[in-house]
Amino acid sequence: MTGDTALADAPVLARSLHSRHVTMIAIGGIIGAGLFVGSSAAIAAAGPAIILSYLAAGLVIVLVMRMLSEMAIAHPHIGAFTEFARLGLGHWAGFVCGWLYWYFWVVVVAIEAIAGAQLLALWLPLPVWQLVLGLMVALTAVNLLSTRSYGEFEFWFASIKVAAILVFIAVAGAAVLGFAPVDSPRGFGNLVAHGGFAPFGATAVLAGVTTVIFSLCGAEIVTIAAAESRESARTISRLTLDIVLRILLFYVLSVLLIVVIVPWREIEPGLSPFATALDRIGIPWAGTLMNGIVLTAVLSCLNSGVYVTSRVLFTLAANGDAPQALVALDARRVPARAILIGSSFGYAAVIAAVVSPSGVFAWLVNASGAIMLMIYLVLALAEIRVRRRLEREDPGRLKIRMWLFPWASLFVVAAILAVLVAMALTPALASQLWASLACLAVVVTAWWTIGRRRHRTTSAPVRTPPPPPARSAPPSR
Repeated sequence: MTGDTALADAPVLARSLHSRHVTMIAIGGIIGAGLFVGSSAAIAAAGPAIILSYLAAGLVIVLVMRMLSEMAIAHPHIGAFTEFARLGLGHWAGFVCGWLYWYFWVVVVAIEAIAGAQLLALWLPLPVWQLVLGLMVALTAVNLLSTRSYGEFEFWFASIKVAAILVFIAVAGAAVLGFAPVDSPRGFGNLVAHGGFAPFGATAVLAGVTTVIFSLCGAEIVTIAAAESRESARTISRLTLDIVLRILLFYVLSVLLIVVIVPWREIEPGLSPFATALDRIGIPWAGTLMNGIVLTAVLSCLNSGVYVTSRVLFTLAANGDAPQALVALDARRVPARAILIGSSFGYAAVIAAVVSPSGVFAWLVNASGAIMLMIYLVLALAEIRVRRRLEREDPGRLKIRMWLFPWASLFVVAAILAVLVAMALTPALASQLWASLACLAVVVTAWWTIGRRRHRTTSAPVRTPPPPPARSAPPSR
């Protein structure tokens, strides 16, 4: 198959996701343990000025989602969002982005399975490895049942996370405004009382972007789920962008309330700052409550990880960049083989974590540290090429346009490059950048030795035909 006709010839996935599923998939992709726990390390590294880091990182993510929305509406049949790289820059870009994204989520699956098992061990007297195995088997089974079952689980997981954030904002806001007791000075004095608003200077704010931007990644999952939704691409794109803006507001507001209630020097990396703030307010069992919410966030991410790895493999196979056997669907129109293959690599990563936690697994985790930024960078460059082409050949397909094009797109490119440079200059993050570059080198080498042989055209951009006629959706199961 060639890149311009492969997806049209591939089996059609079941369109069983409703708008409520897509909404919560978008929300679940952004709200995770990176907010509930990971924000503690970010606050400790930059102080109250971490709020600016979240705003800057959020701006980049919003612009990336706008670019994806523009391309998704112009090419609604393209498949996984990584294929926009193929559309704009050629087969090599689709190959590289697809496999990098797959690798990123395989590592995430292992990380989340281990984190979930460690949390469950607080309540269940079982060895961690048994709990890891149970979680992997359970959520693999959920994905094998049907796309609808994945959507339902993600709907409820994400609903719990959203409810938790809204309740926290309400309770913490009431405490700050004087409507609830709090063991801390009233007002916003904690923002400047302990070394100033930016105690480590502007450099720490930029370095903070490199930390928090990873916790904001995940909204792009909805562009993969869109291929199995009954809603139009235009509806999903607009819905997703609105959701991303609201969730980023939740991020910034919740972190602001934390550093107002708790002196930033008292926030310990690795411990949930939400639990610390609730303890300061006097909420009983705050730690236990947050452990339950973090477990929900972890299970949500694990559920999405199994889903994403299978759909990316399916799309890669449809474009000739993975074994063709992975294109096959079962009776429920689910890519069962791709799900099982993706899960098996997740099991392998978990085994690596048990056998060599400070060796092989540590390298796998480090090598995923800058992967998403590299993918976003390639997609930004692809969007510029796709937009220019559409403006020349078919401007009517630009139903949603990137703001301030091309300057906003170029800003995203420059911002991502700046973050990568900041990673190289930050001792705590430099190893992640170099390991990620090594992973990139492996995938590029795989393209030159294997991938490009399958495509006759490697230099010219892939040109997709007009959207195919709408097919009747199979009944939901």
